[in-house]
Amino acid sequence: HPTESGFTTDVLALYDWAKARSGNSSILFWGHSLGTGIATNAARKLQEERGVQVDAVVLESPYTNIREAAAHIPITKIYRQFPGFGYLILDSLALADMFFRSDENVKVLACPLLILHAEDDGVLPPHLGRKLYETARSTYKDKTKVKFITFPKKLGLGHDYISFNPELPSLVK
Repeated sequence: HPTESGFTTDVLALYDWAKARSGNSSILFWGHSLGTGIATNAARKLQEERGVQVDAVVLESPYTNIREAAAHIPITKIYRQFPGFGYLILDSLALADMFFRSDENVKVLACPLLILHAEDDGVLPPHLGRKLYETARSTYKDKTKVKFITFPKKLGLGHDYISFNPELPSLVK
């Protein structure tokens, strides 16, 4: 069964593999949607347990933590009004050890952090990305290492197509 710690362990194994073969190349963690929680977990674990910083973390369509994300995704909208929603839906994630606390993870990171969110994201509301950015910015010692880029609705990038934006490589640099 997939677990939060299992995902994080897998990313760290991949990091070790890439680091052993990359020479002096930069290695960054890039997470999209659910993967943003995994990316921040792995970056934090690498920093706290090994004393190593990943070169950068890029979060595309992120959320603060899985509980807050589940409470705001459109598919849960009709269920939010029913008694027991919190217990049956939101608390079940905690029972499965699924927390993905990016909001807690970014508080201890020191590596460059780039957050990308489209204004027309219909899966994870952009205010969750903004809230994550504000959390990181309030705790980073070097505020210049934290960036938040939004993409206007007119681009039609939604939840899944930020990577299609032709300007993305220059924005990431």
